Amino acid sequence: MEAKAQAKYVRCTPMKARRVVDVVRGKRVLEAADILRFAPQAAAVPVRKVLESAIANARFKAERDGERFDENDLFIIEAFADEGPTLKRFRPRAQGRASRILKRTSHITVIVGDKSDAATKEGAR
Repeated sequence: MEAKAQAKYVRCTPMKARRVVDVVRGKRVLEAADILRFAPQAAAVPVRKVLESAIANARFKAERDGERFDENDLFIIEAFADEGPTLKRFRPRAQGRASRILKRTSHITVIVGDKSDAATKEGAR
């Protein structure tokens, strides 16, 4: 069973979020949560929150459908950080000029599932 969680408009650049997401992609969810808890990057906090939300979504789906649920069986099937809208700001510069500051945002998505879901995703590629 697959479960998905998404955080939109996270005030973190997609490039920095991808560094963190690439580390945990394909790992067991408990191992990935531990890695994210102790990662020094600031982007690890929103990624961990999305991962925990995906685990909670999987637990809810299993209870709703009357299936057995065990966190130890879950893997991160897909995880990616897409680019969100960019906030454009201006900063004063010398001689009356202004320069543009780009404050980038991210959409972070994590899909978790068991081993059979991971195998079907690999077979589809």
